[in-house]
Amino acid sequence: MPCYSPSTGRQIRAVLFDTFGTVVDWRSGIMAEVDQFAHRHGIGVDAAEFALSWRARYQPSMQRVRSGAREFVSLDVLHRENLSQVLESLGFGDGRFASGELDRLARSWRYLPPWPDSVPGISELKRHVIVGPLSNGNTGLLVEMAKYAGLPWDVVLGSDVSRAYKPDTGAYLTPARLLGLDAGEVMLVAAHNGDLQAARSAGLATAFVARPLEYGPGRDGELVPTDDWDASVSSLTELGAQLGL
Repeated sequence: MPCYSPSTGRQIRAVLFDTFGTVVDWRSGIMAEVDQFAHRHGIGVDAAEFALSWRARYQPSMQRVRSGAREFVSLDVLHRENLSQVLESLGFGDGRFASGELDRLARSWRYLPPWPDSVPGISELKRHVIVGPLSNGNTGLLVEMAKYAGLPWDVVLGSDVSRAYKPDTGAYLTPARLLGLDAGEVMLVAAHNGDLQAARSAGLATAFVARPLEYGPGRDGELVPTDDWDASVSSLTELGAQLGL
């Protein structure tokens, strides 16, 4: 059954997803890898705080690319650089660890567990529309993430294809163009209102999913939609029904 976006007036033909925090639980995945790394090297770190500190460098590192202060580099590169910064802030210089060990830890962003509703929710939507990520992750990262988490994407177009990081307009419009779709025929699903606002400004349909535990118990995630997005759900398994698919 065709589904039309109230905001764009177009039939929704593709539903694309923010990944980190929306589809996968980056915090628990990174905590587990940091715990193992710390145990192997006999160092004492708070894995939860380490994960949050690493994630806190995400937006500032991408902003240097968005602003033109540096050329585009992949999120894999930024994750590796940000890891060195976190270790340095804790008094552990890179020289204490083998480069290969740090490279492997940096790539742990490729191996994150999905939220329990992600795979069934996306699988149901896949029966009716094109599904895929619309993420700041690069293509190789997103492909390995999908293999690890069992994400049933139809297509994977990373930020290295658009060479743009959200919320730059090109990050939203390039996937639509490559799929041969009008921007209004594409819906972004995200747990972050700012992401949805940028997507709407680019002409996409929008859906909010609440992920109150993204940053852990006692640390508020974005609990409620802050605008009248086309849909708002508490889990991805609810999205198809709300869209009338």
